[in-house]
Amino acid sequence: MIKGTELFVKALKAEGVDTLFAYPGGQAVDLFDALYDEHEIEMILPRHEQALIHAADGYARSTGKVGVCLVTSGPGATNLVTGIATANYDSVPLVCFTGQVPLGLMGNDAFQEVDIVGITRNICKYAVTVRKREDLGRIIKEAFYIARTGRPGPVVVDLPKDIQVAMGDEEYPEEVNIRGYKPNESVHVGQVKKAVSLLKKAKKPLFLLGGGVNIACANEDMKKLVELTGVPVITTIMGKGAIPTSHPLYMGNIGIHGSYAANHAVSECDVLFSIGTRFNDRITGKISEFAKNAKIIHIDIDSASISKNIVVDVPIVADAKLAVQKILEYVSPLKIDAWVDRLKEWKQTYPITMERYED
Repeated sequence: MIKGTELFVKALKAEGVDTLFAYPGGQAVDLFDALYDEHEIEMILPRHEQALIHAADGYARSTGKVGVCLVTSGPGATNLVTGIATANYDSVPLVCFTGQVPLGLMGNDAFQEVDIVGITRNICKYAVTVRKREDLGRIIKEAFYIARTGRPGPVVVDLPKDIQVAMGDEEYPEEVNIRGYKPNESVHVGQVKKAVSLLKKAKKPLFLLGGGVNIACANEDMKKLVELTGVPVITTIMGKGAIPTSHPLYMGNIGIHGSYAANHAVSECDVLFSIGTRFNDRITGKISEFAKNAKIIHIDIDSASISKNIVVDVPIVADAKLAVQKILEYVSPLKIDAWVDRLKEWKQTYPITMERYED
């Protein structure tokens, strides 16, 4: 039998957490005490919880690991809200642990008590308060699994003080089985063949790459696909770097912050092959005018993102890397030199540059 705080530390180590962004407070102090002699986890102490959550977000984006943070109840928890929303919209995996007043005080307007689960439920993948000590290990395991699988995102785990100090089982689960949450781990070959068939018939095809390509680490496979087919590429801001920006087939960013060549390419293309983007208003503008001459193929890990903003012709629910690897099995070089030359001419004629002033 061990305390909940000890199981918390054991869980972090089991999940491979090597860096914890944490700010102490009364309802989380027992968790900090348990971490005091733990040398395998580096603790980063910020000056403010909001800085903490954005640091955890940056850590997750740069390493590909789950960013983990720990704060106290009340204002400590509410200071995370903007960072949680940011991670949710940008598909960044975070697990945010918040201290909470004891279960017996919840709902009584206790000192520094807020319903952080209610506050964050609509801006994260999952939010939960641990109400039984025997559920602690399972809930932490599920939190990390939900954060990193499917479309990644933030998870909030609220830990009441009495659950933290309660004695219970020391076992930490090795497997997860969440009813109703089964991320897709395959690629529908029939849909891939439909997409490739459209691509082969296209005279003016275009790849639109979003952040999902970077999140899935599909960059090298995507570069192979682009070079094999010869299809030009544009990206969203989140998708920048999906292939090198110096690549001759890269035409720039799309949308209100995009380039002339990229935006005109969308208007002129006859097949728009989109991977890992949710088609938000920053890139689409007026929906009725967006890629109105094109058949649209959309690959995304999140089925809810497909045809949500833009109705597509060929939906493929899959991880970007797995999908691109499968597509590589069926594609061949396309004869679209005139189309590529036209886009390159636009890019050269209307570049995005900044004037340099000499002192």
